[in-house]
Amino acid sequence: MPLLDIAGLHVDFPSHQGVLHAVDDLSLQLEEGEVLGIVGESGSGKSISMMALMGLIPFPGRVRAQHVRFAGHDVLTASEVTRRSIVGSDIAMIFQDPMTSLNPCFTVEFQMTETLRLHKGMTQKQARMRACELLEQVGIADPARRLSAYPHQLSGGMSQRVMIAMAIACQPRLLIADEPTTALDVTVQAQILDLLATLQKEQGMAMVLISHNMGVVSEVAQRVAVMYAGQVVELQDADRLFDAPQHPYTQALLQAMPERSNGQARLHTIAGMVPGMLDRPSGCLFAPRCDRAQAICTKPAPLRRAPQAQVRCHLAVDTSHGHAA
Repeated sequence: MPLLDIAGLHVDFPSHQGVLHAVDDLSLQLEEGEVLGIVGESGSGKSISMMALMGLIPFPGRVRAQHVRFAGHDVLTASEVTRRSIVGSDIAMIFQDPMTSLNPCFTVEFQMTETLRLHKGMTQKQARMRACELLEQVGIADPARRLSAYPHQLSGGMSQRVMIAMAIACQPRLLIADEPTTALDVTVQAQILDLLATLQKEQGMAMVLISHNMGVVSEVAQRVAVMYAGQVVELQDADRLFDAPQHPYTQALLQAMPERSNGQARLHTIAGMVPGMLDRPSGCLFAPRCDRAQAICTKPAPLRRAPQAQVRCHLAVDTSHGHAA
């Protein structure tokens, strides 16, 4: 049984203009100790899909699925007590912006010990000692002094380390890292990625790494899901995806990486933007931006499944052989 099993997940946001399909029929599985990268442009549904797992979709958002199972429990149909025992303890999430994810009104100690007292039943003294250990584990010097600090007194990198310490406090089986290096400088980005990779290996936890940076994902993930307009368009082992992408969107994302520019004066770009509620195509969602689109692409793209792989395209190309799949 996989640790995480999502089948047919939909997240919709109705409005007076229509319905925005933020996540459209997402299915994926994650094994114990596995690292899955989810990549795509802003608006692709990466964060929303994991927020649905965490039960954090705000009104008027609607979540439905065949099932969303974690360790055999369907978290969508579970009781509130069961869900709360899982989310925040067995599943933890590091949010995008470290500077706004911490509550500015409370000290680091209050925010860290609250988690430990709620989920682990620790006394305040026990929780404080554990909080010090966690801050030291994530590389924060003089942790006892940092516990009394407020978020505005911390740098971006230090705030992110505090967020990571809070996330691993209950030794989760699954850690979701949502753009963990956003708004950090390059040196700190590398430090945070190294820290996450080290903690994942030491604790044997599974991890979902959400990013728009293909380079970041290539360094950490074992498998990669590429999302576009709420759909998974390609899911492959990381090595195969980066060496032989099959979906035109994946190919375009890789071509846009600076390290693949081969000294060209201009980087490759993808014309247009991710469709919204009012300009969503009736056929393949990527077709209006795809330089390989044909007449058949006016029809919804089929999802081709293979063991540990998915490709959603009429004209998927196996670039290792150079022909249509």
